[in-house]
Amino acid sequence: MRQAWIDQKSWQDGQWPCANTIGNILNRLGYRVRRVHKAKPVKRVRATEAIFDHVHQENHASDGREDSLRISIDTKATLNVGAFSRGGTSRGSKAIQAWDHDMRPKEKLVPCGILEVLSGLWTIIFGTSRETSAFLVDGLQPWWNLRQDRYQPMRQLVIDLDNGPQNASWRTQFMQRLGEFADRNAVEIVLVYYPPYHSKYNPIERCWGILEEHWHGTLRETVDTVLHWARTMTWKAVRPLVQLLDKAYANGVRVAKKAFQKIEERLERHVSLPTYGIRIQPQGG
Repeated sequence: MRQAWIDQKSWQDGQWPCANTIGNILNRLGYRVRRVHKAKPVKRVRATEAIFDHVHQENHASDGREDSLRISIDTKATLNVGAFSRGGTSRGSKAIQAWDHDMRPKEKLVPCGILEVLSGLWTIIFGTSRETSAFLVDGLQPWWNLRQDRYQPMRQLVIDLDNGPQNASWRTQFMQRLGEFADRNAVEIVLVYYPPYHSKYNPIERCWGILEEHWHGTLRETVDTVLHWARTMTWKAVRPLVQLLDKAYANGVRVAKKAFQKIEERLERHVSLPTYGIRIQPQGG
């Protein structure tokens, strides 16, 4: 910008402040250096606006109830444990040395996040196996065991989520396991799905960005290192609860079609948006 004024307005070099000073002035005026923001969805479905209306309606209703808790859940890509560089920077007298090739890691972790939307409390469950429907629900149970006393009495759990393959509303294993969770904990579950190609609106997505900024300049060489760095980040001035779920899961587990019919009968699907709004009432004692 400084050079452009000199070239186009015939000002002399000594008549202008240095480039750093001009940069500070631009910062104060709000013209900061910014990354290109991936904000435009690639696609939209016809029902996008109707789905958003449903999301806002269910979230607003939950936030207004004392016996309802709204959470946002999501998983991130599998994390390779080892001396791998993720392109980050860190301050030190020497540069951190990473492997010059991305060798096959000995261990991998699957991060699953659970954000309590109104309070901002965040829980991260690191799985040692695969991202499956069973893993997602198994991650919910230890979180519930830790948090339910804080919110007693709690009769409804509203879950904001995207349309990932492992938590889709037509995923038989996911629906079966959520039904078992509802029965075991005597809580109504309301699944609120964001429209396809709009997962960035899911509140927990902001948390993952902060975590990546926090640890991308270090090496996660061991599982303990991963857990340590996750525990030391902050979201809204609060450190997350971090747990390790060491359990093996198999891919491709499905409920037989005939057996799923009974599960489907208990699902209360939204009349006009059956894929994006589901209620599961607890059954049994």
